[in-house]
Amino acid sequence: MFSADTLEAWLHHLEQLHPSAIDMGLERVARVRDALGLVPGFPVLTVGGTNGKGSVCAMLTAMLRAAGFKVGTYTSPHLLHYNERVRIDLVPAADAAIVAALGAVEAARGEVSLTYFEFGTLAAMKQFIDAGVDVAVMEVGLGGRLDAVNVFDPDVAAVVNVDLDHQSYLGDTREKIAFEKAGIFRPGKPALCADPNPPQALLDVAAQQGADLQLIGRDFSWQKEGEGNQWMCATRAGKHHALPLPALRGPYQLGNAALAIAILDSVRDRLPVGLGHIKRGLLEVEWPARCQVLPGRPQTVLDVAHNPHAAHALRLALDGMGYAADTHAVFGAMADKDIAGVVGILADRIDHWHVAAPDIARAAGAEVLAGLVRQHAPRARVTQYQSIGEAYAAACEAAGEADRILVFGSFYTVAEVMAARER
Repeated sequence: MFSADTLEAWLHHLEQLHPSAIDMGLERVARVRDALGLVPGFPVLTVGGTNGKGSVCAMLTAMLRAAGFKVGTYTSPHLLHYNERVRIDLVPAADAAIVAALGAVEAARGEVSLTYFEFGTLAAMKQFIDAGVDVAVMEVGLGGRLDAVNVFDPDVAAVVNVDLDHQSYLGDTREKIAFEKAGIFRPGKPALCADPNPPQALLDVAAQQGADLQLIGRDFSWQKEGEGNQWMCATRAGKHHALPLPALRGPYQLGNAALAIAILDSVRDRLPVGLGHIKRGLLEVEWPARCQVLPGRPQTVLDVAHNPHAAHALRLALDGMGYAADTHAVFGAMADKDIAGVVGILADRIDHWHVAAPDIARAAGAEVLAGLVRQHAPRARVTQYQSIGEAYAAACEAAGEADRILVFGSFYTVAEVMAARER
């Protein structure tokens, strides 16, 4: 049985432990869950979807904390430190707490093989149970039906949206992907979807499960009020008026916020959250690298957009940020993503692309990135670099005070820029 005193040693061990990074299925995880006796005695709110699920989790956490609840939040991936994945009342878990939980999982698993994510998911829930949280907010890692998070029955399950990503695991159509994502729905439990055009497969799974399906535009909705700085959200529980705009940027965040409010309204008997708590949560919510604007000039925007659906959302957000003389993009992406689709959507919003491969084996090379940019954004300038750090430094050197620097394309791209800024 493996043992180590440091989180770094544990994470290195987990990276080597399983023959594949992703191994879809719940049987192995459920066996170790049962061996650990992990039975949450608090509500579990599970959030899936192609994009936006982290933002919804952040809003849920902020609103619940404003109402005085002790909240465990599990999200992935992390940007700089693994501890970001497991937070209690927004505070990242201490190394010692994570090490102790991983040790308990290791002792309980016997000969059962677990992936890095499965190990981490079980360890996160153990920490939440040991800490006595009032509620757990759980972000699905990949898909839903066979994701490790789904080994814990949710009291409410939500799918933010459905679009193409991770097709090699989830399928190559929205219908196939929707089937996987709807796998988090449970009989008799609230099941929410904020996609304005939900695939039929999602509706079918909800019906087959006997879930209490709530759809945006039918069971909950939102609209602007007054001069545009306030908005209203309507759910089955009633209307919430004079809401402040979310602290997270981007027009799409109103849909995410409406979903978060509808989720809380669906469990208000167990987790009462008032209008004042909702407003405070909207004003105080933070979620790094989601259209995050850094202080100072030139304007610097960090966004983890890495698929066409997210690129569309980023484009809308940029359009709402006001004038920039030139936009310099620091761009790196994974080779298995629809890079051409992402570049094409943002082609006419970027003047100079500074491209490099993030420091990970899955990354697309700088030459590949540059070739796709030249093909799909022929009017833009393109420069290749040896590293994301070099690309970012060059963008900073080239950009004037009236320009904008946009860092996007992958969690790894943004993380390397964040690390460079820390240094």
